[in-house]
Amino acid sequence: MTGFSAAAAELSKTFTGRLLQPADPEWDEARRIHNGLVDKRPVLVARCLGSADIADAVRFGREHGLEIAVRGGGHNVSGRATVDGGIMIDLSLMRGTHVDRRAKRARVQGGAIWRGVNRETQQFGLAVTGGAVSSTGVAGLTLGGGLGWLMPKYGMALDNVTAVDLVTADGRVVRAAADEHPDLFWAVRGGGGNFGVAASFEFTLHEVGPMVTGGLVAHPFDKAREVLRFYRDFTAAGVPEDMLVLAALLTGPDGGKLVGIAAGHCGPLEDGARAVAPIKQFGRPVLDVLGPIPYSQLNMMLDDSFPKGARNYWKAHFLPGFEDGAIDALVDQFARVTSPMSQMVIEHFHGAPTRVSPAETAYALRSSGYNVAIISQWMNDADDAAGIAWARGTYDALRPFMGPSRYLNYYNADDNDDAALTAAYGPNVQRLRNVKAKYDPDNVFHLNVNIKPA
Repeated sequence: MTGFSAAAAELSKTFTGRLLQPADPEWDEARRIHNGLVDKRPVLVARCLGSADIADAVRFGREHGLEIAVRGGGHNVSGRATVDGGIMIDLSLMRGTHVDRRAKRARVQGGAIWRGVNRETQQFGLAVTGGAVSSTGVAGLTLGGGLGWLMPKYGMALDNVTAVDLVTADGRVVRAAADEHPDLFWAVRGGGGNFGVAASFEFTLHEVGPMVTGGLVAHPFDKAREVLRFYRDFTAAGVPEDMLVLAALLTGPDGGKLVGIAAGHCGPLEDGARAVAPIKQFGRPVLDVLGPIPYSQLNMMLDDSFPKGARNYWKAHFLPGFEDGAIDALVDQFARVTSPMSQMVIEHFHGAPTRVSPAETAYALRSSGYNVAIISQWMNDADDAAGIAWARGTYDALRPFMGPSRYLNYYNADDNDDAALTAAYGPNVQRLRNVKAKYDPDNVFHLNVNIKPA
């Protein structure tokens, strides 16, 4: 037995989860994440069951000089949840959600995905802003921002966090909240995984559902410019804060290109019907499934478009407006899309998140506008070069219309320079570097959009 294997065997005597090495039959599946384009091989996958396991894994990684990656839901496109030759701290077994109905609070473990959270909270007609795709991990989405159907009404996911239990670089378990480690509490709300491993979150819940108004209306691609201009004018005129409205360019099941408008309205059904009426009445759609729907199903509506194992390369940027030139650029680029799995999504930011000062949390994207996500997705490795080139070409075509800000959770593996930090954090970069120096001076947690210690 090698020294490393002997040390892992010693750790396993107290470790309550599973320690997987390359020779173990479960290792190959455990090392894989959602994005099939990422194929890394850690020497150890530590599948934790609690904060004590996480703390031991952090200490073990440091003692053996291993780079440390942290997997929550494993959904982030960048692939930073895994590592070649290091240790993956895997929280995927830590998926519990406990709801305090009377207090309207939920305690959620760091490996949970939003589908599980919604299942527990919706028993009581409660919810918190979560991912628009239900297989997204709670931790990654929340630490980097957290947009979702409830965002205009109740803010980003991180705006609803009241506390985070975090395992820091020295193996301590600390509670970050307004009254405990407030500097760390400020930093983790937007600072990604730079400051430790999030073992659990406490969220404020809101009365939502179980029935809401939501769904999709789709038009043929030859109407794309008209539909996107309608979307722009409709959202710019002011939509209720109960409603999030998205637009998308996508390919239908029959292979035909489509332009769609998706909406989610979390208020009373009669209010929702009035709010979505203009969307349903515009043009001559080929598909209309916009109406009453369970909130949990609204959050699962897009899941099939993001299958695990598909190869993904994304680019995204925030536009202060949605000009005709930007619309033309997107339509022209989608006309030459290289895969029927690829899509473009335009997300309208308004309401509650925009009333928060950029300095109140580390997350600084607090403007009204439109976030454009260029989602290049395919199945075969022979198509890698074409899929990446299409996304990059579309991003370049949008440059004349871009603002200074970007949404951190859509960053790819190549978004890791000072410009990327400034676009995500704006004036908060130096303060984040100071907090990093306090809690992770050796930059142990650097496999992320990295904030270097001051």
